[in-house]
Amino acid sequence: MSLVRGTSLSGLPELVQSLGCDADALLASVGISAADAGRHDVFVPLPRVAMAIETAALLTGTPDFGRRLAERQGIDILGPVGVAARTAATVVGALRVFERYLAAYSPGLAVRLGESDDPECVFFEFVFTDRDLPPITQSVELSLGVTLRVLRFLIGARHNPVAVHLPHEPLTSVGSYRRFYGCDARFAERTAGFTLRRVDLEKPLAQDQLGHEAIVAYLSGITTRNDATGDTVQVLVRQLLPSGTAKLKSVAGQLGLHPKTLQRRLADEHTTFAAITDGVRRELADRLLRDTGVTLAHLAHELGYAEQSVLTRSCQRWFGCPPGVYRKAAATSPELHSSR
Repeated sequence: MSLVRGTSLSGLPELVQSLGCDADALLASVGISAADAGRHDVFVPLPRVAMAIETAALLTGTPDFGRRLAERQGIDILGPVGVAARTAATVVGALRVFERYLAAYSPGLAVRLGESDDPECVFFEFVFTDRDLPPITQSVELSLGVTLRVLRFLIGARHNPVAVHLPHEPLTSVGSYRRFYGCDARFAERTAGFTLRRVDLEKPLAQDQLGHEAIVAYLSGITTRNDATGDTVQVLVRQLLPSGTAKLKSVAGQLGLHPKTLQRRLADEHTTFAAITDGVRRELADRLLRDTGVTLAHLAHELGYAEQSVLTRSCQRWFGCPPGVYRKAAATSPELHSSR
């Protein structure tokens, strides 16, 4: 079970109270001490934080709860990671800090800069790597909202991304998303993140080289993620699945490795390429069946399957039933989880 710093709950008690509910009781109901909310020196189980945010949205009848909470958080919740980012030389340097050291905030979260369909843009992906999470639509919207605030802190208060990508259907009107994020909102996407202009990432920051080097050295010493090969492969597989190129040879090539070398490294981490690919497919299928209305044909494409019949067989193996049956069961039983 992944952990996240208590600052992930900064502002939640106050927001819940302002919406007419008892914040202490809410946190206690998911196993979190109210005293830990907002503390950087305390780690809290990430699934409990996700459950607290989802529960708060339901109890207060606030479908945009994640976005509202994001307005009460910023780069400061990241502690030393945020300090290292804002003392970098450029915006892209700051994003690379998040890419490398976000594990110091939570090993269950990851970000990655990747290519976009538009050569003048990049895609900044946000991933929940912990597979033992409850439904996380509110947590996704919170994370994207905080990411937007960080981007505006670094680039400028009036900065708007090209597009925001959400892996679920809209919880409120589409217009409300466009107003909040200041850009085109795209739903039922394969992954969460932002399309950003390359030129915006070239903006210089008020670099403090000595301070930056000191905090990076500190983060290098405490980070627990240590760039595991399996984590990197997982991110690449997630990106390549829809194109049908999530193959061992392709992924190894992107990492500059021979396929056998990649296999050995994964074996050292007690996993295999096939196991990682299957796990990513299962996670995506679970989320898309729960949170979106995508057709089964589209879902099969997103998972990199040439035929829908392969999706049906996989769902039977993962969930014990066909995809349509699983979707209906998840709709009537929100507590149903893919680990069943």
